[in-house]
Amino acid sequence: MYDNSYAVFDVETPNSRNDRMSAIGVVLVEDGVQTAHLYTLVNPETGFDPFNIQLTGITPRMVRGKPTFPVLWELLRPMLEKGILCAHNAPFDLGVLGRCLQDYGIEWVPWRNYVCTCQIGRRLLPDAPNHRLDTLAQRLGLPLDHHNALSDARACAGLLQYYQKQADLRFVLRSYDFRTLRTVYPSGNAPTD
Repeated sequence: MYDNSYAVFDVETPNSRNDRMSAIGVVLVEDGVQTAHLYTLVNPETGFDPFNIQLTGITPRMVRGKPTFPVLWELLRPMLEKGILCAHNAPFDLGVLGRCLQDYGIEWVPWRNYVCTCQIGRRLLPDAPNHRLDTLAQRLGLPLDHHNALSDARACAGLLQYYQKQADLRFVLRSYDFRTLRTVYPSGNAPTD
Protein backbone atom coordinates (compact mmCIF):
# COMPACT_ATOMS: atom_id res chain seq x y z
CA MET A 1 0.00 0.00 0.00
CA TYR A 2 1.17 3.53 -0.81
CA ASP A 3 1.12 5.57 2.42
CA ASN A 4 2.09 9.19 2.39
CA SER A 5 0.95 12.60 3.51
CA TYR A 6 -1.87 14.38 1.72
CA ALA A 7 -3.25 17.91 1.94
CA VAL A 8 -6.92 17.42 1.05
CA PHE A 9 -8.70 20.65 0.22
CA ASP A 10 -11.90 22.12 -1.14
CA VAL A 11 -12.74 25.65 -2.20
CA GLU A 12 -16.00 27.50 -2.69
CA THR A 13 -16.13 30.36 -5.17
CA PRO A 14 -18.20 33.56 -5.24
CA ASN A 15 -18.92 33.61 -8.98
CA SER A 16 -18.55 31.82 -12.30
CA ARG A 17 -15.08 33.26 -13.00
CA ASN A 18 -13.67 30.77 -10.46
CA ASP A 19 -10.64 32.97 -9.88
CA ARG A 20 -11.28 33.75 -6.20
CA MET A 21 -12.35 31.83 -3.11
CA SER A 22 -15.16 32.57 -0.70
CA ALA A 23 -14.21 29.64 1.58
CA ILE A 24 -11.56 26.97 1.88
CA GLY A 25 -11.28 23.79 3.92
CA VAL A 26 -8.07 21.77 4.31
CA VAL A 27 -7.65 18.37 5.99
CA LEU A 28 -4.25 16.75 6.46
CA VAL A 29 -4.10 12.97 6.07
CA GLU A 30 -0.90 11.34 7.26
CA ASP A 31 -0.38 7.58 7.01
CA GLY A 32 -4.11 7.15 6.41
CA VAL A 33 -5.23 9.22 9.43
CA GLN A 34 -6.79 12.70 9.45
CA THR A 35 -4.42 14.72 11.67
CA ALA A 36 -5.36 18.39 11.28
CA HIS A 37 -7.85 20.68 9.59
CA LEU A 38 -8.51 24.33 8.76
CA TYR A 39 -11.67 26.09 7.64
CA THR A 40 -12.18 29.74 6.90
CA LEU A 41 -14.37 32.08 4.95
CA VAL A 42 -12.38 34.25 2.55
CA ASN A 43 -13.06 37.82 1.47
CA PRO A 44 -12.73 37.36 -2.30
CA GLU A 45 -12.65 41.11 -3.00
CA THR A 46 -15.02 40.59 -5.93
CA GLY A 47 -18.73 40.24 -6.65
CA PHE A 48 -20.96 37.25 -5.99
CA ASP A 49 -23.27 35.54 -8.48
CA PRO A 50 -26.74 34.56 -7.22
CA PHE A 51 -26.09 30.96 -8.32
CA ASN A 52 -22.98 30.70 -6.12
CA ILE A 53 -24.78 32.24 -3.15
CA GLN A 54 -27.59 29.71 -3.51
CA LEU A 55 -25.15 26.81 -3.96
CA THR A 56 -22.80 27.59 -1.08
CA GLY A 57 -24.94 29.71 1.23
CA ILE A 58 -22.06 32.19 1.45
CA THR A 59 -23.10 35.82 1.00
CA PRO A 60 -21.12 39.04 0.56
CA ARG A 61 -22.16 40.05 4.08
CA MET A 62 -20.69 36.85 5.55
CA VAL A 63 -17.22 37.48 4.07
CA ARG A 64 -17.11 41.20 4.91
CA GLY A 65 -14.21 41.65 7.31
CA LYS A 66 -12.87 38.13 6.72
CA PRO A 67 -9.23 37.71 5.68
CA THR A 68 -8.29 37.97 2.01
CA PHE A 69 -6.40 35.22 0.22
CA PRO A 70 -2.94 36.87 0.63
CA VAL A 71 -3.48 37.11 4.40
CA LEU A 72 -4.68 33.49 4.58
CA TRP A 73 -1.83 32.26 2.42
CA GLU A 74 0.46 32.42 5.46
CA LEU A 75 -1.78 29.76 7.11
CA LEU A 76 -2.58 27.80 3.97
CA ARG A 77 0.90 27.46 2.52
CA PRO A 78 2.40 25.29 5.30
CA MET A 79 -0.64 22.99 5.22
CA LEU A 80 -0.68 22.67 1.42
CA GLU A 81 3.04 21.88 1.46
CA LYS A 82 2.59 18.97 3.91
CA GLY A 83 2.01 16.38 1.21
CA ILE A 84 0.46 15.45 -2.08
CA LEU A 85 -2.51 17.69 -2.89
CA CYS A 86 -5.89 16.00 -3.08
CA ALA A 87 -9.37 17.23 -4.01
CA HIS A 88 -12.57 15.91 -5.52
CA ASN A 89 -12.57 17.09 -9.14
CA ALA A 90 -9.07 18.34 -8.34
CA PRO A 91 -8.41 20.32 -11.56
CA PHE A 92 -11.21 22.71 -10.53
CA ASP A 93 -9.87 23.36 -7.01
CA LEU A 94 -6.27 23.51 -8.23
CA GLY A 95 -7.31 25.99 -10.93
CA VAL A 96 -8.99 28.27 -8.38
CA LEU A 97 -5.91 28.08 -6.15
CA GLY A 98 -3.61 28.78 -9.10
CA ARG A 99 -5.65 31.76 -10.31
CA CYS A 100 -5.69 33.22 -6.78
CA LEU A 101 -1.92 32.89 -6.58
CA GLN A 102 -1.50 34.52 -9.99
CA ASP A 103 -4.05 37.29 -9.42
CA TYR A 104 -2.42 38.31 -6.16
CA GLY A 105 1.14 37.94 -7.52
CA ILE A 106 2.07 35.28 -4.95
CA GLU A 107 5.06 33.14 -5.90
CA TRP A 108 4.79 29.46 -5.00
CA VAL A 109 6.07 26.26 -6.52
CA PRO A 110 5.87 25.81 -10.31
CA TRP A 111 4.07 22.45 -9.96
CA ARG A 112 2.74 20.01 -7.37
CA ASN A 113 1.73 16.37 -7.41
CA TYR A 114 -1.94 15.64 -6.79
CA VAL A 115 -4.59 12.95 -6.77
CA CYS A 116 -8.26 13.39 -7.58
CA THR A 117 -10.80 11.36 -5.61
CA CYS A 118 -13.31 11.71 -8.47
CA GLN A 119 -10.86 10.11 -10.95
CA ILE A 120 -9.91 7.42 -8.44
CA GLY A 121 -13.58 6.67 -7.86
CA ARG A 122 -14.13 6.10 -11.57
CA ARG A 123 -11.49 3.36 -11.42
CA LEU A 124 -12.22 1.80 -8.04
CA LEU A 125 -16.01 2.27 -7.92
CA PRO A 126 -16.99 1.86 -11.58
CA ASP A 127 -20.52 0.71 -10.72
CA ALA A 128 -21.43 3.94 -8.84
CA PRO A 129 -24.33 5.79 -10.53
CA ASN A 130 -22.02 8.83 -10.83
CA HIS A 131 -18.83 9.99 -9.19
CA ARG A 132 -19.99 13.22 -7.56
CA LEU A 133 -18.75 13.80 -4.03
CA ASP A 134 -22.22 13.58 -2.50
CA THR A 135 -22.99 10.30 -4.28
CA LEU A 136 -19.73 8.64 -3.23
CA ALA A 137 -19.94 9.98 0.33
CA GLN A 138 -23.44 8.56 0.68
CA ARG A 139 -22.32 5.23 -0.76
CA LEU A 140 -19.51 4.94 1.80
CA GLY A 141 -21.53 6.35 4.69
CA LEU A 142 -19.40 9.50 5.03
CA PRO A 143 -21.02 12.53 6.66
CA LEU A 144 -21.36 15.48 4.28
CA ASP A 145 -22.81 18.99 4.42
CA HIS A 146 -22.24 19.51 0.70
CA HIS A 147 -20.70 22.82 -0.42
CA ASN A 148 -19.36 23.55 3.02
CA ALA A 149 -15.64 23.60 2.22
CA LEU A 150 -14.52 21.81 5.39
CA SER A 151 -17.25 19.18 5.17
CA ASP A 152 -16.39 18.60 1.51
CA ALA A 153 -12.67 18.33 2.37
CA ARG A 154 -13.42 15.87 5.19
CA ALA A 155 -15.61 13.72 2.92
CA CYS A 156 -12.89 13.83 0.26
CA ALA A 157 -10.35 12.78 2.91
CA GLY A 158 -12.67 9.91 3.85
CA LEU A 159 -12.79 8.81 0.22
CA LEU A 160 -9.00 9.03 0.05
CA GLN A 161 -8.64 6.90 3.18
CA TYR A 162 -11.02 4.31 1.72
CA TYR A 163 -9.10 4.27 -1.58
CA GLN A 164 -5.76 3.93 0.20
CA LYS A 165 -7.02 0.63 1.65
CA GLN A 166 -8.07 -0.59 -1.82
CA ALA A 167 -5.09 0.25 -4.04
CA ASP A 168 -1.67 1.75 -4.48
CA LEU A 169 -2.51 5.37 -5.34
CA ARG A 170 0.63 5.96 -7.38
CA PHE A 171 -1.39 4.80 -10.40
CA VAL A 172 -3.46 8.02 -10.21
CA LEU A 173 -0.71 10.47 -9.33
CA ARG A 174 -0.72 13.56 -11.54
CA SER A 175 1.09 16.90 -11.52
CA TYR A 176 -0.46 20.35 -11.75
CA ASP A 177 1.47 23.22 -13.33
CA PHE A 178 0.68 26.46 -11.50
CA ARG A 179 2.27 28.53 -14.27
CA THR A 180 -0.01 27.23 -17.05
CA LEU A 181 -2.92 26.25 -14.75
CA ARG A 182 -3.27 22.76 -16.13
CA THR A 183 -2.43 19.14 -15.44
CA VAL A 184 0.90 18.00 -16.81
CA TYR A 185 2.49 14.57 -16.80
CA PRO A 186 -0.96 12.92 -16.95
CA SER A 187 0.46 9.42 -16.79
CA GLY A 188 2.04 10.11 -13.42
CA ASN A 189 5.54 10.70 -14.77
CA ALA A 190 6.05 13.79 -12.64
CA PRO A 191 9.40 15.55 -12.58
CA THR A 192 11.62 14.58 -9.68
CA ASP A 193 13.36 17.92 -9.06
